[in-house]
Order: sequence, then C-alpha cells, then structure tokens
Amino acid sequence: MALDTAAPPKPRMSRRQRARLTRWAQYAVGILVVLFLALKTDWVQFNAAFFRLDIVQRMWPSVITIGLKNTLIYTALAFIFGLVLGLIIAMMKLSSIGPYRWFANAYVELFRGLPALVVLFMVAYGIPNAFPGFHFPGDIYGEVMVGLGLTAAAYMAETIRAGIQAVPKGQVEAARTLGMSYGRTMVSIVLPQAFRVVIPPLTNEIILLVKDSSLVYVLGVTFAQYELTKFSQDFLNRTVNPTPLIVGALCYLIITLPLSSLVRALEKRYAKAR
Repeated sequence: MALDTAAPPKPRMSRRQRARLTRWAQYAVGILVVLFLALKTDWVQFNAAFFRLDIVQRMWPSVITIGLKNTLIYTALAFIFGLVLGLIIAMMKLSSIGPYRWFANAYVELFRGLPALVVLFMVAYGIPNAFPGFHFPGDIYGEVMVGLGLTAAAYMAETIRAGIQAVPKGQVEAARTLGMSYGRTMVSIVLPQAFRVVIPPLTNEIILLVKDSSLVYVLGVTFAQYELTKFSQDFLNRTVNPTPLIVGALCYLIITLPLSSLVRALEKRYAKAR
C-alpha cells in the first residue's frame, strides 16, 4: 500500500493577520512615497519660493500682535453674539406660540442660505444707510460681531435646539410636577444637560468663525485692524512671494489645531458619560 507523501496544507492567515499585514503594507508604501518626494524636492528652491526667513522676520511680531490678535477678537465677538442670539432663536423654535416659531424658522432658513460675506457687507453698509446717523459700538468690531454673528446664530440655533430635544422629556415633566416653572426648568434642568451635548459642535462653530473672519477685508480695514488673511495678503503684495500666506496658514493652525483636539476630547468625554 502506497504511503500518502503529500505535504499538509498550509494554515490560512486569520482575518486579524491579514488586516495587520495590509496595514503594514500601507505604512511601507506611505513611507516610500514620502522618501521619494523628499529626495526629489529641490529644498533650496522650495525655501526660496515658500519660506523665506527674511520675509518671516519682517512679518514678526506684527503677524501675532495684529493679525492673530484681531482674528481671535473677531472670532470671540461673533461667537458670543451668535451664541446668545442662537439660544434665543432655538427657544423660539421650540415655543408653543406660532409667530415665534415662524420667525425662528424663517431666520434660520434665511441666514443659513445667505453667504456670510453678503450678510457682513449688508450689516456694515446697509444698516448705516438705512438708519442715518447710526454707528455700531466699537465701529468695525461691532460690525464684525453682528455681521458674522447673525450667520453663526442660525447654525447654533439648530445645534442648541437638537441638544434641548435630546434631554429626556421625563425630566421636564418631573420638574414641572415638583412645582418648578417652565423658565426655572429650562435654566436648571434642561439647558445644562443640553449644552453638555452641544459643546463639541459649538466648538466646531468656533473653528468655522476663525476662518470666516478672513471676510473682514470687505469692510476696508486699516493696518491695525487687519486679520490674518488680510495681513498676509498685504505682505504678499509687497514681497511678491507666497511666504506670507504660508506664515498666515501656520497661524491659523495655531488656533484651529488646539480647538480640534478639544472637540475630540469633549466627544470622548461625553461618550464615556453616556
């Protein structure tokens, strides 16, 4: 009787092993691509075109003390205005009074549909022309606060409304059963829980406002009122070199990267709390 000398079948790779192998293959390809680009790049020409240190030195420290500072101020003012107005609009959308809901729905649809640039321009130039003698408090800072805040409020209102509706109705009913008024219930029970839910998306709204602050250029600002984009563009026109735009982009990242990390941390914290 002949013996079966065939080799035993090789064990197949598990799904986890295949996934690990695929992942390491992707890492290897990525490293090779980066090395190829690094070796093929003319770094002397690249630095001369995109990162000239003499231009960076000319921008310093004004890019921080003027551009970055004004960007943060414009963002903070618009966010505060938008948050307060957005909370009011959200409450109106949830109101049992019809005209309040109609106004809130019309507001949200209008300002979510209009470009922020158009709203900012109409606020800065339309309102003073419609009401002669009217001046915004803080001049350009007031104009930016209202112009960008009106658009931000429409998005925040929807976010806050969703957060309020996420609070279990049983808690509201229990509070009312204990004799708490509607206003007291909202302030003490509903809103604290709602804001815990909506903090991550509201932080995303801050990031959007940071970038929307670049629209301030339409208001004809002075050098002391420049935000990062206008500041970088002004230096670009003087130097005819893209280095100022790279510096401005890095300054935006200084603002947005910590905020993005904060959003992820808040989302993880909320997920654990649930």
